[in-house]
Amino acid sequence: MADVPLAWPVTSTRVLAEGHVATFAEDEVRTPDGGTMHREYLRHPGAVGIIALDDAARAVLVRQYRHPVRHRLTEPPAGLLDHAGEDPLVAAQRELAEEVGLAAGRWDVLVDLFSTPGIISEGIRVFLARDLSPAARPDGFTAEGEEADMDTVWASLDDLLAAVLDGRLHNPTLVTGVLAAGVARRDGYASLRPGDAPWPARASLAEAGLLPG
Repeated sequence: MADVPLAWPVTSTRVLAEGHVATFAEDEVRTPDGGTMHREYLRHPGAVGIIALDDAARAVLVRQYRHPVRHRLTEPPAGLLDHAGEDPLVAAQRELAEEVGLAAGRWDVLVDLFSTPGIISEGIRVFLARDLSPAARPDGFTAEGEEADMDTVWASLDDLLAAVLDGRLHNPTLVTGVLAAGVARRDGYASLRPGDAPWPARASLAEAGLLPG
């Protein structure tokens, strides 16, 4: 079972709005039966998230206000990929240090996903980080906006699994990362890909011109 990269021909594109992070565009697309359809969507640079576990199988999390959904969400450390060529592992290491002041000695890939493929091109890679140790915030990092009001909490993987299945946690990176970690724990995480594993889906987005330069 595998998803297949595929691009139906785009006969025209119109940029509806340019944002700080994403671009709102409308494409006219030629369908296989010869017809056309119009689709509006957000072009997004992509992101990484980290399920960081200590030796007691507790995950470090942040609580952050998310204005579009009017909730303060419990989330894993996460952040945007700054450009199409940025190494996702390097970005994840940066975000872990920036948001919770930690470094990890062991990195694996938990899961890759498209967050909302019907409306946004965002691809997310969720890492499992272990062997945690304190780390200084990167030079020049300043918490602003929602990040200035974040706090840090710890929770066991078992408690997080229960909260996800009970409908109490909603962040998609957390939900998918926690569920994947729960499955991967069954074999001691031996089946996971290494942290620097290829990310073919992101490469296909770059080939389609959907990532920033």
